[in-house]
Amino acid sequence: LITTKFCDLQQEKDPGFWNAWAQRTLRSALTLQEPNRNIAKNLILFLGDGMGVPTVTAARILKGQLSGQYGEEVQLEMDKFPYVSLSKTYNTNAQVPDSAGTATAYLCGVKANEGTVGVSAAAVRGQCNTTRGNEVTSILKWAKESVGCVINALRGPSSDFCLLDLDGQVIMGGGRKYMLPKNTSDVEYPGEKKHSGTRKDGRNLIQEWTDRMRDKKGYYVWNKKDLLSINPSSADYLLGLFEPGDLQYDLERDSSTDPSLTEMVEVAIKILRKNPEGFYLLVEGFLIQIISSLTFPSSYVLTHISFLSFPSSHFLPHMSLLTFSSSHVLPHIFFLTFSSTHFLTYISFPRISFLTFPPSLFLPYPQPQYKCNFPKISRSSVSYLFFSVEQNDYQAQSAVPLRMETHGGEDVAVFSKGPMAHLLHGVQEQNYIPHAMAYAACIGQNRAHCRTRSSATPLAITTPSLFLLITAAWLLC
Repeated sequence: LITTKFCDLQQEKDPGFWNAWAQRTLRSALTLQEPNRNIAKNLILFLGDGMGVPTVTAARILKGQLSGQYGEEVQLEMDKFPYVSLSKTYNTNAQVPDSAGTATAYLCGVKANEGTVGVSAAAVRGQCNTTRGNEVTSILKWAKESVGCVINALRGPSSDFCLLDLDGQVIMGGGRKYMLPKNTSDVEYPGEKKHSGTRKDGRNLIQEWTDRMRDKKGYYVWNKKDLLSINPSSADYLLGLFEPGDLQYDLERDSSTDPSLTEMVEVAIKILRKNPEGFYLLVEGFLIQIISSLTFPSSYVLTHISFLSFPSSHFLPHMSLLTFSSSHVLPHIFFLTFSSTHFLTYISFPRISFLTFPPSLFLPYPQPQYKCNFPKISRSSVSYLFFSVEQNDYQAQSAVPLRMETHGGEDVAVFSKGPMAHLLHGVQEQNYIPHAMAYAACIGQNRAHCRTRSSATPLAITTPSLFLLITAAWLLC
């Protein structure tokens, strides 16, 4: 359903405007009564770490404001998905989860303890002798054939996982220095020591990968020009590492040298889709988590928008699912009227304080605006800081001054569309997600329905893909 633009606010005063809109939505909903029970050939899992429902709302508003509207009336791509459910994100030993435990849930299908990844809840963080025999496998292993990773923050466990354990067909992101021996100069920044290799085991994972792929039509690239020059029809394997560390935020990215997440995904799909048996692609946006922890609201929400700006051709006619590993706390407060500058507004409550307040208040965040002299804490008025609010690196105020932001413990949304999308309904445990994906694509333990036909719900094997757009973490099983 195409959203009507609020060009004339007078129409909102007419009940007929809202009634007509609701009737259009109803007619659209009535076309969804028959679930799509086809089998998904391809699986694509999108992970965007740190996106709770409030930040989705903020992204929607800012996207609209950037196009000259009020913002609330526009739609994000996920808003167009017909099925919405909730996912419970807690770890087995924590109400507010961390990224490792949630990654184990939405990739491996089991809940785990905080700070543990790729192992069951029988394994205890910090006690390595409890891991043996408690390992669990991920849906990427279930898929087996034609697996790819596009991760903008390859580091530590995730880099080793994609390059060594997974041995995927397509691997792209940042993190060159995590692949190279300590003090090895970087190809793009040879004179900057901070970008040199960091591995203490002496291994050069880039060289090991190129050696393995020498006779397998494999290509290694480190810049946008080389990436876009590859002919997908002649490439079976691809390793692309475009920064020594994390990829640049979209606001700061040099578009002449660094590819966007969309460009990387497009190349990955062109290579992977050559497999007649289908493929599994993991696309992760960890920069959302990082920018959230540093309290830059404009960059934070714009990073959300860039992550969710894939053309609709990537989603249709596939099963798509969008959810989050955990939330980040960004409540919208006060009875705020419409504003064309949501993040640049400040509010005054003379009866309470002479200071002004921001309408979107981060909760626990590091705050340079606070002056801490315990037991007394004071903060600056937002109006005094207004000269810097429009800057991308402006740090918003928060309710509690801490060194680093924390996750939220509330349920997160799951948006789904396409074959078997109706399996994501109601309120579910987070570890249910990979089981629903596996069922949709006939991999893992759920295969009986692929071989038999039910008289009530006949199946037709088709070629659409299952897309899971998931806001989640960089730690993988």
